[in-house]
Amino acid sequence: MSVRFVNRLIRRGISVRCNNQLRSEKLAVHRDTPENNPDTPFKFSADNLKRIETILANYPEGHKQAAVIPILDLAQRQHRWVPISAMNEVARILNMPKMRVYEVATFYTMFQREPVGRYHLQLCGTTPCELCGANDILAAIEHKIGIKPGQMTSDKMFSLEIVECLGACVNAPMIQINDDYYEDLKTSDMEMILDELAAGRKPPTGPQNGRFAAEPITGLTSLTGEPPGPGFGVRDDL
Repeated sequence: MSVRFVNRLIRRGISVRCNNQLRSEKLAVHRDTPENNPDTPFKFSADNLKRIETILANYPEGHKQAAVIPILDLAQRQHRWVPISAMNEVARILNMPKMRVYEVATFYTMFQREPVGRYHLQLCGTTPCELCGANDILAAIEHKIGIKPGQMTSDKMFSLEIVECLGACVNAPMIQINDDYYEDLKTSDMEMILDELAAGRKPPTGPQNGRFAAEPITGLTSLTGEPPGPGFGVRDDL
């Protein structure tokens, strides 16, 4: 709300309350820390330098800086998160101002700018998931591994954050762990997933309730028969 609109409400005797609850565990700005500063060691591996050459080949001359997102993603996959030294290295490779790289890294929440665990848990906390039990899933995670959103386990195995919609509302509640989606969760499913990951095994991804994808949980209501072949419904004279 604008200041002018708030003042108008107050003049009419309408009470205005401001909620100062934090909506994110992360700062939008960088603050040097012992583990994240311009001197934090970071160099792309030889294999990733070859991948960068392949990525850059997709962009015409004069537009190589458009590769900033995939190269930042490559840095994150190598280092698990993106320290500011990695952003500086991306800026050097692309011959672009460091600030332009910072702008991209701080805008997209896919880039982790603080250390995360080997398994980074991103629990969807928006309306459909919350209505379907996301708070119960959160409680199960906190009880199982002993951390809260914004924290990491002491062995650096797990880290946790609450995120906005991940686009799997029909499979709510759901969680993204690294690159994988786990959907249609119950608390017992969440506990099993954490146990499997801690044991070094990868649990089955996708819906955990037997669904194949996002079809109606009570069964298909359309497209229940074989699809017609080519030319179906076309006039005989065409």
